[in-house]
Amino acid sequence: MNKNAETKLETSLGEALQKAPQKIAKLYLMAKAAVTTPEGVVSEVIYPAAPEKWLMALIQEVESKGSGYRGKVRMALHRSYQAHYRRMLPKLLNNLEFQCTNKQRQPILQALDVIKNHLGRKGTSYPKGITVPLDGIVSADWRPLVIEDDGEPLKINRTAYEICVLKILRDRLRCREIWVVGSRRYRDPEEDLPQDFEAKREAYYSELGIPLDAKAYTQALREEMNRNLKALNNGMPANPKVKVVAKKDGFRLCVSPVEALPDPENIALLKHEIVKRWSGTSLLDVLKETDLRVNFTQWLRSGTEKSRIYKPTLQRRLLLCLFGLGTNAGIKSMESKPLDDYKELLYVRRRFLSIEGLRQAIACVVNATLGVRLPQIWGETTTACASDSKQFGAWDENLLTEWHVRYGGRGVMVYWHVAKNAVCIYSQFKRVSSSEVGAMINGVLRHCTEMEVDRQYVDSHGQSTIAFAFCRLLGFELMPRLKAINKQKFYRPEPGLSYSNLEKIMASKAINFDLAEEQLDVIVKHVVALKLGMTDAESLLRRFTKKNTQQPAYKAFAELGKAIKTIFLCRYLASEELRREIHAGLNVVETWNGTNDFIFFGKSGELATNRQEDQEMGLLCLHLLQSSLVFINTLMIQRVLQEPGWAERMTERDLAALSPLLTQHINKYGRFELDLNARLPLDPIV
Repeated sequence: MNKNAETKLETSLGEALQKAPQKIAKLYLMAKAAVTTPEGVVSEVIYPAAPEKWLMALIQEVESKGSGYRGKVRMALHRSYQAHYRRMLPKLLNNLEFQCTNKQRQPILQALDVIKNHLGRKGTSYPKGITVPLDGIVSADWRPLVIEDDGEPLKINRTAYEICVLKILRDRLRCREIWVVGSRRYRDPEEDLPQDFEAKREAYYSELGIPLDAKAYTQALREEMNRNLKALNNGMPANPKVKVVAKKDGFRLCVSPVEALPDPENIALLKHEIVKRWSGTSLLDVLKETDLRVNFTQWLRSGTEKSRIYKPTLQRRLLLCLFGLGTNAGIKSMESKPLDDYKELLYVRRRFLSIEGLRQAIACVVNATLGVRLPQIWGETTTACASDSKQFGAWDENLLTEWHVRYGGRGVMVYWHVAKNAVCIYSQFKRVSSSEVGAMINGVLRHCTEMEVDRQYVDSHGQSTIAFAFCRLLGFELMPRLKAINKQKFYRPEPGLSYSNLEKIMASKAINFDLAEEQLDVIVKHVVALKLGMTDAESLLRRFTKKNTQQPAYKAFAELGKAIKTIFLCRYLASEELRREIHAGLNVVETWNGTNDFIFFGKSGELATNRQEDQEMGLLCLHLLQSSLVFINTLMIQRVLQEPGWAERMTERDLAALSPLLTQHINKYGRFELDLNARLPLDPIV
């Protein structure tokens, strides 16, 4: 807000200078006189060019409250703030109760009391004798705006001060150092933690696989770090694709990119065979065939009494609704009179479709896909999963739509969790600014399929130092593809340990395992709360951000995260196969996102509703429709490859490149019947 006010002011000042040529001319004469005669007397050199009275008037104008630079910035702030944010402040402070147990944040609560007690008071500053907290609230760049007069007592500008307080309140609410009594999202963070921890401490440690002795846990981690650092260090001379090179700003890692493998010839032949056998397969028929085989519509039930609709009729209308929503074509386009009128389809959609029911239907299809897969074709059941997000355009005026700083445009996000061979086990509907790390952890913990995830592939946005610690303690390994791999640092498990080939990229400080040992109970509390579903990952991770670095629990999580990330980096750099594995896993997610565009074709892929529940339901229908495509394509591929001629042709490399995300044989629009003998009733009535 301060920056915007200054920008507006600079524009207005520029316009004002253009309207004041006399002042500019005077200033020019003053500058020329001073440069020409630098040793001269002011009264003899400057005053002839600019009279003393004119200079005094200019000084008074600049120093006056309303015309000075800071005064104009305050005025711009005041106008913007009063017209919008200030209007909600009385309701906010009169209806919400803020609390905090951290002594360092008590001045914020005191500042809120000062603001609340003077809400109805007129004037731009607080009255004399009022103690206004400044330390820990007003930053150095805001002080010139907040403090109008640094005399005794200080004269505090109310508008600028209120903005400062609201800014820091927002930050502290996000990491929940300050909470709101009675709130769900911003409640006391202690309510998210297990209240029976002391009684069940041993059981909780056992569930996470952590020894009760904190030193034993950290000692095992020290040894693992040292072992992996030694392995990478000793293998560096024989690893031509990983080097430490000198740059202008210091030494950096240099990692050769993973070379793409050529597409196997037999994969192209297989795709051609599938197109030959099942060309023009309707996407609606794919959905129908999946339901006839796995009966996922059984999970789409009425929320009230038992339905009286004839079962085959209900099934048909459910499939039409799912297809209309999943393609974004809309339910209206699915009507076919007289069998399925729009009103009847709308009734089924409102009565039988729910978010929970759709998630159960998706899990049903995913489990069926995992069950029908032949190991000799697809390999053994995987335990690795990759995740990434995709943006969908959405209307602006709702609480979820936001501008995406990377992709551009306004919309919402869907975070996909896709296993090997394109089985999407979970999807999440989220804001574009919400944490991808939190979504990643939620997906691993909350998916309802039969798959167990022990490795999670993500890109750079789906990982953080804190995330490494959480993932390890939750029982799965975080394996990111790091964009800024050249800037990564390695940490020593103990001071004094030397790794000759890595020394130039080693951090100066070793891991502080003592802090991790002191805070291990607190760490376990948070991990257990997450695992038991007492809180969601995004809400919990807000407590552990860089704006909350002084919190002991944050420091402990950060130290553990650095240790575990160092172990991963050693393995990642030492093994090209691991880098290729992660890259291949993330490519599956990208292919899944590409298929989204093929299926979700209606209305140019933009969500056609502004209601959050309807938006999420539409994207869950997309998930169900795409999962059905994967299921049917899996059966088609297996049908072909079980034939003798194809079974002998496929090599190991061919089988590794198999993907059921095929669309060349799919007709996504349906069939258009043209009867030249049928005419529209357009002739005039006789």
